[in-house]
Amino acid sequence: MVLHGRETELKELGELVDGPEDRGGVLIRGEAGIGKSALVAETAAAASVAGLRVLRTTGAEAERNLAYAGLHQLLYPVRAGVAELPAPQRDALRTALGLAEGAEPSAYLVGLATLTLLAEEAAVKPLLLVAEDVQWLDRASADVLAFVARRIETEPIVLVATLRDGAESPLLDAGLAPMVLDRLSPDASADLLDAVAPRLAPAVRTRLLTEAAGHPLALTELPAAVADLDGLDPRLPLTEKLEKTFTARVAGLPGPVRTALLVAALNEATSLAETLAATGALLGGDVSCPAPEILAPAVEARLVELDSGCVTFRHPLMRAAIPAAASPLDRRRAHLALVEALNDQPDRRAWHQAAATDGPDETVAAELERTADRARYRGGAAAAIAALEQAARLSVAPDDRADRLLRAAELAVDSGRRETAERLVRAANPTGARRRATAHRLLSEFEDGVREDPARVAELAATAEAVAADGETAAALRILWSAAMRCFWTEPGHPARQALLDVADRLSVPDDDPRIVAVTAYVSPFERGESVIENLRQLAAKTGADPEVDRYLGSAALQVGAFDLAARFSAAAAPGLRAQGRLGLLPRALAVQAWSRVRLGDLAAAVPVAAEAARFARETGQPFMFGLATAVQAEIAALRGDHKQARTLADEAERAGLAAGARPVLATVQLARGLTNLSEGRFEDAFADLRRLHDPADPAYQLALRAYCVAELTEAAVRAGQVDAVRDVLAELEPLAARTPSPALHIGLRYARAVLDPDDERFADALGADLTGWPAERGRVHLAFGEWLRRQRRVVESRTHLRTARETFDALGMTSWAERARRELRGAGESSPNRGPDAREKLTPHELSIAQLAAEGLTNREIGQRLYLSHRTVGTHLHRIFPKLGISSRADLAATLKTLDG
Repeated sequence: MVLHGRETELKELGELVDGPEDRGGVLIRGEAGIGKSALVAETAAAASVAGLRVLRTTGAEAERNLAYAGLHQLLYPVRAGVAELPAPQRDALRTALGLAEGAEPSAYLVGLATLTLLAEEAAVKPLLLVAEDVQWLDRASADVLAFVARRIETEPIVLVATLRDGAESPLLDAGLAPMVLDRLSPDASADLLDAVAPRLAPAVRTRLLTEAAGHPLALTELPAAVADLDGLDPRLPLTEKLEKTFTARVAGLPGPVRTALLVAALNEATSLAETLAATGALLGGDVSCPAPEILAPAVEARLVELDSGCVTFRHPLMRAAIPAAASPLDRRRAHLALVEALNDQPDRRAWHQAAATDGPDETVAAELERTADRARYRGGAAAAIAALEQAARLSVAPDDRADRLLRAAELAVDSGRRETAERLVRAANPTGARRRATAHRLLSEFEDGVREDPARVAELAATAEAVAADGETAAALRILWSAAMRCFWTEPGHPARQALLDVADRLSVPDDDPRIVAVTAYVSPFERGESVIENLRQLAAKTGADPEVDRYLGSAALQVGAFDLAARFSAAAAPGLRAQGRLGLLPRALAVQAWSRVRLGDLAAAVPVAAEAARFARETGQPFMFGLATAVQAEIAALRGDHKQARTLADEAERAGLAAGARPVLATVQLARGLTNLSEGRFEDAFADLRRLHDPADPAYQLALRAYCVAELTEAAVRAGQVDAVRDVLAELEPLAARTPSPALHIGLRYARAVLDPDDERFADALGADLTGWPAERGRVHLAFGEWLRRQRRVVESRTHLRTARETFDALGMTSWAERARRELRGAGESSPNRGPDAREKLTPHELSIAQLAAEGLTNREIGQRLYLSHRTVGTHLHRIFPKLGISSRADLAATLKTLDG
């Protein structure tokens, strides 16, 4: 194999493959024909000699619409191991690969199954995964490879992928080290050309070096056209020159060989048997199935290679050039021949039928629609979208065309492909109330409408009403939910909120329907707070039945300040979402759980949950959920006294939320900053930070969340001398409290009344409230009461409250508040023992999550299934965790971490 000029890249790849510690992967990018395949082939050969097992997959343009075709190719040699996977992973992977029937698998569950399978194989023998031309992999396979790439840093697995310049792929954001292949230097070009064609005339050699311009494929293929070199138009792009070279070679072959090459080029698989069967049908006569030797001239012309029952083109440009040079009639006949040859493969038959169809054909369109259903059933959303779009093109009736395009758009929404969804909706040009409502809803579901004009909320209310009038209650509810989400992320104003409520009230749906409860909570968290909280408490007895219902009820509870219920619902949602592989929804549930846990003071539970929410939100492309989770992490850092980290995280979260005005993100950022400044004694800055939450003109204003930080605002105001200003804010909140039993709002107001106008009765009222599950708020009242008592020179009484506050904040890990209690106690004449770092504080959030699950008794495999890691990666993390905690086995974890659930 000739690799002139690639010695440096080959050495780098060799070091990656050989290094026992530096696992991971590399993404090789470059233009077509730049030598990516040769470099990877040489690396794979060397890896095989070195004792690694090599698994390969190669993207093929014709296979882009066949879900998991690339993954099937990669895993085929290790398919026996699928039977040993945990049942949910085994079923998901078998369904995805078409080996069994089952429920529609999540791409993330398929990814976890693939990771587990590969990790098991790598434990026996290290693996080199080779993925070539990933720009042509079907999207489902590319998503799985990206999932695996993010998680193999601790496995004896290396992934080497190649991608054409300018192409998009999920692997671009999978953390692979980039390697860019440029054209060869003049010296390396000359060496390569001399190795391929050593006896060229000097003039021809000079011409070829000039024409190729350092392009390796041109240097190896153009010499084959040297006899016709004068016919190469210097104005043509290089790729067209190469295609002309290939087609010229094809033109000189016998007719039957050209027919076989055309069939092979149009066939999305490499099966030699399929190619020969279809070729025989085209040649007719007594040629039922020609022998493989029919392709011998093409092999001699270096166009294809035959090996182990496969026919492969030496380069994708060769495969593309042959159909391009054929007549439309010849291409149509070849596709129809492949239809006959693929009797037992309905999906591939459907695509060839479509390619052979000139105009509308409802029979073929219906078959493509069935293909889309099968693709979706296997979890291949991209393949289903492509099939539906093609079915729409072949539809006879305009309504059928619109329905198929809208179905495709809905799949695009579900898989997070905004541009595709928008294009499909525009192409559908829907008519009729139902179709127009569907189109409006689809286009409104991205990013919860954060980037859209808030005026859209009123439009959606009108749309929902029209849809409900047509009897489509379920569709109307879905539109209302989409509009209600906008009331969380943006502020549409009271008239728009009222319009949504009016529509919701007129729907023939019970008041305790979870969908109505959630919509009402988002739209009217105070006016309807009493009924929402009553319904939430009743529905809390039914958690665990449907994780998606639990998720949005958790969000609803957050809106009305019932953080204990919010944490309960969202915690119940997470296991089901994990088991179903719904990583798009999981970070939403986790972010609500973390936000609520922090407000309750349960930092031990919040730390790993917030970190996981941020990680999955980033991975699933949800920037505002990432911003919200990161802002929660900033709040945690502020409460722990890590002020530098708090500022860094707050800035990062603000960048995620500011451009689009994502109000919950910005509100939580200001809360984190206010807590930081409070801890550092910058009270005026703290008040300014927190006051922004109550200014309707400020992007950090969020109708519901502003009411749940009253204690912090009051604390900052009193210490900054802004008592009058905070009284004005409280005057606005008191009427709201009269309408709702919101726990967070009433806890905050009781604290504010006691601090602003302190006396024994008000502090007793604050402490006498039901603070079960709200330890941080109880600790805050004890601290404020103790401080006031000490200032009143009731020192002995103050110590009891200050001591309780110190012990509470120590237990919660709220370092800044605990230190404040210590200072007050010293002023009251009592010393406090120094607090060493809690075991949980010695671990990273990711490590803490693993340690907590291990302490609960879960096996490495069970932990891996929950966190979407291989069980071997879990084991590696545990071996790092034990020394940090000063223990030697998982048996000691539970005692070391003490209480884990708060």
